[in-house]
Amino acid sequence: MMFERIKYNVYNLIRDDDENNLAGNIFDSIIVGLIIINIIQVVLDTFKLPPYAVMISNIIEVVSVIVFTIEYLLRLWVATYMYPNMSHFKARIKYALSFMALVDLVAILPFYIPFIIPIDLRVLRALRVIRLFRLLKINRYTDSLHAISDVFRRKASQLLSSILVVFILMLIASVLMFNIENAAQPDKFDNIFDAFWWAIATFTTVGYGDIYPVTPAGKLLSSVIAFLGIGLVAVPTGIISSGFVENIENKKDRSEEEQKYCPYCGKQLK
Repeated sequence: MMFERIKYNVYNLIRDDDENNLAGNIFDSIIVGLIIINIIQVVLDTFKLPPYAVMISNIIEVVSVIVFTIEYLLRLWVATYMYPNMSHFKARIKYALSFMALVDLVAILPFYIPFIIPIDLRVLRALRVIRLFRLLKINRYTDSLHAISDVFRRKASQLLSSILVVFILMLIASVLMFNIENAAQPDKFDNIFDAFWWAIATFTTVGYGDIYPVTPAGKLLSSVIAFLGIGLVAVPTGIISSGFVENIENKKDRSEEEQKYCPYCGKQLK
Protein backbone atom coordinates (compact mmCIF):
# COMPACT_ATOMS: atom_id res chain seq x y z
CA MET A 1 0.00 0.00 0.00
CA MET A 2 2.80 2.41 0.90
CA PHE A 3 4.60 1.60 -2.35
CA GLU A 4 1.41 2.17 -4.35
CA ARG A 5 0.83 5.49 -2.59
CA ILE A 6 4.33 6.71 -3.50
CA LYS A 7 3.79 5.64 -7.10
CA TYR A 8 0.44 7.41 -7.27
CA ASN A 9 1.91 10.60 -5.80
CA VAL A 10 4.72 10.49 -8.37
CA TYR A 11 2.12 10.08 -11.12
CA ASN A 12 0.23 13.12 -9.82
CA LEU A 13 3.49 15.06 -9.73
CA ILE A 14 4.49 14.44 -13.37
CA ARG A 15 1.21 13.74 -15.18
CA ASP A 16 0.40 15.69 -18.36
CA ASP A 17 -2.54 17.94 -17.54
CA ASP A 18 -3.36 21.34 -16.06
CA GLU A 19 -4.73 20.07 -12.73
CA ASN A 20 -1.42 20.28 -10.92
CA ASN A 21 -0.97 20.91 -7.25
CA LEU A 22 1.81 23.15 -5.92
CA ALA A 23 4.41 20.37 -6.11
CA GLY A 24 3.39 19.59 -9.69
CA ASN A 25 3.66 23.24 -10.70
CA ILE A 26 7.13 23.48 -9.12
CA PHE A 27 8.22 20.31 -10.93
CA ASP A 28 6.91 21.61 -14.28
CA SER A 29 8.62 24.97 -13.73
CA ILE A 30 11.95 23.27 -13.01
CA ILE A 31 11.75 21.13 -16.15
CA VAL A 32 10.67 24.06 -18.37
CA GLY A 33 13.43 26.22 -16.86
CA LEU A 34 16.02 23.53 -17.60
CA ILE A 35 14.76 23.18 -21.18
CA ILE A 36 15.07 26.94 -21.76
CA ILE A 37 18.56 26.99 -20.23
CA ASN A 38 19.56 24.08 -22.50
CA ILE A 39 18.34 25.87 -25.63
CA ILE A 40 20.28 29.01 -24.61
CA GLN A 41 23.27 26.74 -24.04
CA VAL A 42 23.00 25.27 -27.56
CA VAL A 43 23.02 28.81 -28.98
CA LEU A 44 25.99 29.89 -26.82
CA ASP A 45 27.96 26.81 -27.84
CA THR A 46 28.18 28.25 -31.35
CA PHE A 47 30.45 30.99 -29.96
CA LYS A 48 34.04 30.66 -28.79
CA LEU A 49 33.52 30.62 -25.04
CA PRO A 50 36.21 31.14 -22.40
CA PRO A 51 37.27 28.03 -20.42
CA TYR A 52 35.19 28.90 -17.34
CA ALA A 53 32.05 29.28 -19.49
CA VAL A 54 32.72 25.89 -21.12
CA MET A 55 33.05 24.34 -17.66
CA ILE A 56 29.73 25.90 -16.57
CA SER A 57 28.13 24.65 -19.79
CA ASN A 58 29.35 21.11 -19.11
CA ILE A 59 28.02 21.22 -15.54
CA ILE A 60 24.61 22.41 -16.80
CA GLU A 61 24.61 19.59 -19.35
CA VAL A 62 25.36 16.93 -16.73
CA VAL A 63 22.74 18.26 -14.29
CA SER A 64 20.15 18.53 -17.08
CA VAL A 65 20.75 14.98 -18.30
CA ILE A 66 20.49 13.61 -14.75
CA VAL A 67 17.17 15.40 -14.20
CA PHE A 68 15.78 14.43 -17.62
CA THR A 69 16.88 10.81 -17.14
CA ILE A 70 15.17 10.60 -13.76
CA GLU A 71 12.05 12.16 -15.27
CA TYR A 72 12.07 9.64 -18.14
CA LEU A 73 12.48 6.66 -15.79
CA LEU A 74 9.72 7.94 -13.49
CA ARG A 75 7.35 8.31 -16.43
CA LEU A 76 8.11 4.74 -17.46
CA TRP A 77 7.47 3.61 -13.90
CA VAL A 78 4.04 5.28 -13.60
CA ALA A 79 2.97 4.37 -17.17
CA THR A 80 0.62 1.80 -15.59
CA TYR A 81 -1.57 4.74 -14.48
CA MET A 82 -1.50 6.24 -17.98
CA TYR A 83 -2.74 2.95 -19.47
CA PRO A 84 -4.67 1.34 -16.59
CA ASN A 85 -6.32 -1.32 -18.75
CA MET A 86 -2.99 -2.86 -19.78
CA SER A 87 -0.52 -5.05 -17.99
CA HIS A 88 2.49 -3.31 -16.42
CA PHE A 89 4.82 -4.47 -19.18
CA LYS A 90 2.51 -3.53 -22.08
CA ALA A 91 1.72 -0.14 -20.52
CA ARG A 92 5.41 0.72 -20.26
CA ILE A 93 6.13 -0.46 -23.81
CA LYS A 94 3.20 1.58 -25.14
CA TYR A 95 4.43 4.66 -23.31
CA ALA A 96 8.05 4.11 -24.40
CA LEU A 97 6.90 4.11 -28.04
CA SER A 98 4.73 7.24 -27.70
CA PHE A 99 5.90 10.45 -29.37
CA MET A 100 6.70 12.38 -26.18
CA ALA A 101 8.54 9.42 -24.66
CA LEU A 102 10.69 9.18 -27.79
CA VAL A 103 11.38 12.92 -27.54
CA ASP A 104 12.44 12.42 -23.90
CA LEU A 105 14.73 9.58 -24.94
CA VAL A 106 16.31 11.50 -27.82
CA ALA A 107 16.86 14.44 -25.44
CA ILE A 108 19.17 12.38 -23.21
CA LEU A 109 20.60 9.78 -25.62
CA PRO A 110 23.40 11.95 -27.15
CA PHE A 111 24.96 12.33 -23.69
CA TYR A 112 25.22 8.56 -23.09
CA ILE A 113 26.21 7.36 -26.58
CA PRO A 114 29.92 8.38 -26.30
CA PHE A 115 30.21 6.30 -23.10
CA ILE A 116 28.92 3.23 -24.95
CA ILE A 117 30.36 3.69 -28.44
CA PRO A 118 33.65 5.52 -29.13
CA ILE A 119 32.80 8.13 -31.79
CA ASP A 120 34.54 10.83 -33.80
CA LEU A 121 34.55 14.39 -32.40
CA ARG A 122 32.63 15.68 -35.44
CA VAL A 123 29.90 13.10 -34.84
CA LEU A 124 29.83 14.11 -31.18
CA ARG A 125 29.22 17.74 -32.16
CA ALA A 126 26.38 16.63 -34.43
CA LEU A 127 24.87 14.62 -31.58
CA ARG A 128 25.05 17.65 -29.29
CA VAL A 129 22.87 19.55 -31.77
CA ILE A 130 20.18 16.91 -31.12
CA ARG A 131 19.79 18.60 -27.73
CA LEU A 132 17.47 20.98 -29.60
CA PHE A 133 14.90 18.18 -29.35
CA ARG A 134 14.62 19.12 -25.68
CA LEU A 135 12.62 22.11 -26.85
CA LEU A 136 9.85 19.69 -27.91
CA LYS A 137 9.55 18.60 -24.28
CA ILE A 138 7.89 21.95 -23.53
CA ASN A 139 4.84 20.64 -25.43
CA ARG A 140 4.07 18.53 -22.36
CA TYR A 141 4.01 21.50 -19.99
CA THR A 142 2.20 24.17 -22.00
CA ASP A 143 -1.48 23.88 -22.87
CA SER A 144 -1.15 26.12 -25.95
CA LEU A 145 1.48 23.90 -27.59
CA HIS A 146 -0.58 20.85 -26.70
CA ALA A 147 -3.56 22.48 -28.48
CA ILE A 148 -1.44 23.00 -31.61
CA SER A 149 -0.30 19.36 -31.69
CA ASP A 150 -3.88 18.22 -31.04
CA VAL A 151 -5.16 20.26 -34.00
CA PHE A 152 -2.48 18.86 -36.32
CA ARG A 153 -3.24 15.32 -35.13
CA ARG A 154 -7.00 15.65 -35.71
CA LYS A 155 -6.64 17.41 -39.05
CA ALA A 156 -3.76 15.24 -40.31
CA SER A 157 -5.76 13.49 -43.06
CA GLN A 158 -7.18 16.76 -44.43
CA LEU A 159 -3.77 18.45 -44.32
CA LEU A 160 -2.15 15.50 -46.10
CA SER A 161 -4.87 15.60 -48.77
CA SER A 162 -4.33 19.31 -49.43
CA ILE A 163 -0.54 18.87 -49.49
CA LEU A 164 -0.93 15.95 -51.93
CA VAL A 165 -3.05 18.12 -54.27
CA VAL A 166 -0.42 20.88 -54.15
CA PHE A 167 2.35 18.35 -54.82
CA ILE A 168 0.53 16.90 -57.86
CA LEU A 169 -0.05 20.37 -59.30
CA MET A 170 3.60 21.29 -58.72
CA LEU A 171 4.68 18.13 -60.50
CA ILE A 172 2.42 18.85 -63.49
CA ALA A 173 3.62 22.48 -63.60
CA SER A 174 7.25 21.32 -63.42
CA VAL A 175 6.88 18.94 -66.37
CA LEU A 176 5.09 21.58 -68.46
CA MET A 177 7.60 24.30 -67.63
CA PHE A 178 10.56 22.03 -68.36
CA ASN A 179 9.22 21.21 -71.81
CA ILE A 180 8.48 24.88 -72.52
CA GLU A 181 11.71 26.43 -71.21
CA ASN A 182 14.37 23.76 -71.71
CA ALA A 183 15.14 24.79 -75.30
CA ALA A 184 15.24 28.52 -74.46
CA GLN A 185 17.47 28.27 -71.37
CA PRO A 186 18.95 24.78 -70.93
CA ASP A 187 21.32 26.05 -68.22
CA LYS A 188 18.39 27.08 -65.98
CA PHE A 189 15.93 24.28 -66.80
CA ASP A 190 18.46 21.49 -67.20
CA ASN A 191 16.21 18.77 -65.74
CA ILE A 192 12.91 18.20 -64.01
CA PHE A 193 14.42 18.97 -60.60
CA ASP A 194 15.31 22.50 -61.71
CA ALA A 195 11.73 22.95 -62.91
CA PHE A 196 10.42 21.53 -59.65
CA TRP A 197 12.50 24.04 -57.68
CA TRP A 198 10.91 26.80 -59.78
CA ALA A 199 7.45 25.34 -59.03
CA ILE A 200 8.11 25.33 -55.28
CA ALA A 201 9.29 28.96 -55.32
CA THR A 202 6.27 30.00 -57.43
CA PHE A 203 3.57 28.03 -55.58
CA THR A 204 4.76 29.29 -52.21
CA THR A 205 5.01 32.84 -53.68
CA VAL A 206 8.61 33.10 -52.43
CA GLY A 207 10.00 33.99 -55.85
CA TYR A 208 13.77 33.83 -55.29
CA GLY A 209 14.40 34.98 -58.86
CA ASP A 210 17.26 32.52 -59.44
CA ILE A 211 15.23 30.64 -62.05
CA TYR A 212 12.31 32.01 -64.07
CA PRO A 213 10.71 31.61 -67.54
CA VAL A 214 11.67 33.84 -70.45
CA THR A 215 9.39 32.52 -73.21
CA PRO A 216 5.83 33.91 -73.63
CA ALA A 217 4.29 30.47 -73.00
CA GLY A 218 6.46 30.01 -69.90
CA LYS A 219 5.47 33.42 -68.54
CA LEU A 220 1.79 32.65 -69.12
CA LEU A 221 2.08 29.32 -67.31
CA SER A 222 4.03 30.97 -64.51
CA SER A 223 1.27 33.59 -64.06
CA VAL A 224 -1.41 30.89 -63.80
CA ILE A 225 0.68 28.88 -61.31
CA ALA A 226 1.34 31.99 -59.20
CA PHE A 227 -2.40 32.71 -58.89
CA LEU A 228 -3.14 29.04 -58.11
CA GLY A 229 -0.39 29.06 -55.50
CA ILE A 230 -1.98 31.91 -53.55
CA GLY A 231 -5.20 29.94 -53.20
CA LEU A 232 -3.80 26.46 -52.71
CA VAL A 233 -1.22 27.39 -50.10
CA ALA A 234 -4.03 29.08 -48.16
CA VAL A 235 -5.99 25.80 -47.96
CA PRO A 236 -3.89 24.22 -45.15
CA THR A 237 -4.14 27.52 -43.25
CA GLY A 238 -7.94 27.34 -43.40
CA ILE A 239 -7.93 23.72 -42.24
CA ILE A 240 -5.69 24.57 -39.26
CA SER A 241 -7.81 27.62 -38.38
CA SER A 242 -11.02 25.57 -38.36
CA GLY A 243 -9.23 23.00 -36.21
CA PHE A 244 -8.43 25.66 -33.60
CA VAL A 245 -12.06 26.83 -33.56
CA GLU A 246 -13.23 23.23 -33.03
CA ASN A 247 -10.63 22.75 -30.31
CA ILE A 248 -11.88 25.82 -28.41
CA GLU A 249 -15.52 24.69 -28.74
CA ASN A 250 -14.65 21.17 -27.56
CA LYS A 251 -12.97 22.60 -24.46
CA LYS A 252 -16.06 24.65 -23.65
CA ASP A 253 -18.37 21.66 -24.10
CA ARG A 254 -16.14 19.22 -22.25
CA SER A 255 -17.88 18.15 -19.07
CA GLU A 256 -16.06 17.31 -15.88
CA GLU A 257 -16.77 13.63 -16.16
CA GLU A 258 -13.02 12.86 -16.18
CA GLN A 259 -13.02 10.77 -13.08
CA LYS A 260 -9.55 9.88 -11.90
CA TYR A 261 -9.69 7.16 -9.33
CA CYS A 262 -6.80 5.23 -7.89
CA PRO A 263 -6.17 5.72 -4.22
CA TYR A 264 -4.65 3.03 -3.99
CA CYS A 265 -5.49 1.44 -6.56
CA GLY A 266 -9.03 1.60 -7.91
CA LYS A 267 -7.58 2.37 -11.37
CA GLN A 268 -9.49 4.30 -14.07
CA LEU A 269 -6.92 7.11 -14.53
CA LYS A 270 -5.32 8.55 -17.61
